[in-house]
Amino acid sequence: MNKAYIVDDDPIHQFGMKLLLKRVEFSKEILAFYNGQEAIDALLEAVEKNETLPSIIFLDLNMPIKDGWGFLDDFVQIPHNNRKKITVYVVSSSIDPVDLERAKTYEVVSNYIVKPIEESQLVELLAQLKNLDE
Repeated sequence: MNKAYIVDDDPIHQFGMKLLLKRVEFSKEILAFYNGQEAIDALLEAVEKNETLPSIIFLDLNMPIKDGWGFLDDFVQIPHNNRKKITVYVVSSSIDPVDLERAKTYEVVSNYIVKPIEESQLVELLAQLKNLDE
């Protein structure tokens, strides 16, 4: 993995995710955003500058300014050829079955993970993603 995005308004969760991602050597670069709009702006800028897009996005649902649903709605509208190579994982504290079902309606969402994410889950995700690349 070259680049990972963490989109979450909780600084404690961001800090913990960064530590875990670094510990398991998940990605060379980790960028964090406090809401969906910041992440969309970063993606649009990367597309415009023809920069490397993230391989994976860990997305919270409940955030100010633009929540995870708003991010997903905008994300699928971004015109770029590499969007299919970006894996999106919803990482939320919500255990509401309605949220889980709604997340499944987005083709770009690979899985729904209930917080807190554990190191073993990241190791498993990394192994799955490596197998897809082979």
